[in-house]
Amino acid sequence: MSDLGHVELLAPAGDMEGIRTALKYGADAIYCGGPFMQMRAEKVGFTMENLAKAAEEIHAKGKRLFVTVNCFARNDEIPRIGEYAGELKNMGVDAVIVSDIGAICEIKERHPDMEVHLSTQANCTNYKTAEMYWNMGVKRVVLARELSIEQIAELRTKAPKELQLEGFVHGAMCMSYSGRCLLSAYLAGRSGNRGECAQTCRWNYYLMEEKRPGEYYKIEEDERGTTILSSKEMCCIDILDRLAEAGLCSFKIEGRMRTPYSIGTVVNAYRMVMDGKYDMHNEKDAAVIHRELDTTSHRPFATGFYLDDKESISPDNEGYQRSWLFIGSASKASEKGKVEIVTRNPFAIGDEVEVVTPGQCGRKFRIENIIDAEGSSIDRSATPMRTMVINAPDGIQPGDLIRKEN
Repeated sequence: MSDLGHVELLAPAGDMEGIRTALKYGADAIYCGGPFMQMRAEKVGFTMENLAKAAEEIHAKGKRLFVTVNCFARNDEIPRIGEYAGELKNMGVDAVIVSDIGAICEIKERHPDMEVHLSTQANCTNYKTAEMYWNMGVKRVVLARELSIEQIAELRTKAPKELQLEGFVHGAMCMSYSGRCLLSAYLAGRSGNRGECAQTCRWNYYLMEEKRPGEYYKIEEDERGTTILSSKEMCCIDILDRLAEAGLCSFKIEGRMRTPYSIGTVVNAYRMVMDGKYDMHNEKDAAVIHRELDTTSHRPFATGFYLDDKESISPDNEGYQRSWLFIGSASKASEKGKVEIVTRNPFAIGDEVEVVTPGQCGRKFRIENIIDAEGSSIDRSATPMRTMVINAPDGIQPGDLIRKEN
């Protein structure tokens, strides 16, 4: 696989720890939500104060910050959108990611030099639509996930040359068209188009025949249940070179609600492949990278619509795969055979664990001693968010991630 270092690696973050982790493991840019009009739950929305802090830290690393303003706007929100965009611009946000046409118009009228990226929620699937958005002042289009590689390549040749194209390469997918779903709003009173999705597509469902009310028939998939509306999870690490050749300038990872461990591990794997450290056309290299990605919690992987592969877009009938646990992150560098960590999940003396350092896959070592905050030796750590000292190999740096097989 050719060197893909010229393509941007765009990572998600739901808090400052996520931002620092994404930067540490090699993201070129970060996207996150603020306190207004972001398409995720409130718990991953940054305050204005934290956004300013994020912008400062990201720019200090020479990276870029994009803020999602991608809910579909109501009448009373249009004037506020213009004000909000101005506040983001003044704090140094590099671009806003927007879905709503009216919101784009308001932002560009109020702040003509504000960089605007079109969200995938706007489901841009053809060059004429891309050209229309370019004429409105949009600099980058995050393409609809329903496009194939061939369709992206054709769009690239016919759209304005200066228009940037971004595409998702990893993370959750939605069974509805470009994520424009009404299921959550109908069943749970929480609109996915307003950042309140209840993940109703992941629920188990039964059939009921109209003349037999109250008689429910299970659609047999397996012993775990029936999730006919739930999609698989995207993983395109094998086809990054083809996506770049088709015209993508930015590879986007989904997951503002994911843990720092998931963000760091995924970003690290993609960074190593994009920098040419691992060749996904080499069987041994590919196996190493796939193992890294399998250590995160995920549903079965698929390439979505990019390839002509019907199996890839079939429903998920296996559920989440959680074969590894994130047990902690280093708070200091390892020294004299030990390291201080902040714990996340249980571990014990005798456990074989791995440390993930930027630019490297997991390195194994065995836990032989655990010292708690009071300086006492203990056999097991079961309480999260505690500072402990464990034995460790040299080379561990602050923020390195430690995991064990579950």
